[in-house]
Amino acid sequence: VELVESGGGLVESGGSLKLSCACSAPGDFFTTNDFLWFRQAPGQTGEQVARITPGDVATYGDSVKGRFTISRNQAENTIYLQMDNLKPEDSAVYYCYANQYWGQGTRVTVSS
Repeated sequence: VELVESGGGLVESGGSLKLSCACSAPGDFFTTNDFLWFRQAPGQTGEQVARITPGDVATYGDSVKGRFTISRNQAENTIYLQMDNLKPEDSAVYYCYANQYWGQGTRVTVSS
């Protein structure tokens, strides 16, 4: 199983970014597992940002509710995280996770 994140970068406060997590896995791994986005800022505890179930039920951390949207594209075996109205406190390395597997992370920096 391989999870590869992309889409991070530098954006101004109030801007948007869309992260991708491309999943390479055998069998029905992509369609039968929850996928999560975590983030970790320097010196801080990691935070679960969003989660999507195989049935496309999404849940969010309190700090991102109403601003972030997680989605799944089954045809592309990819999980997305649309991030709108970004704030400087959203700056972190964002990781994709599923069933004990982690991606390498993609860095998001929001300038004030």
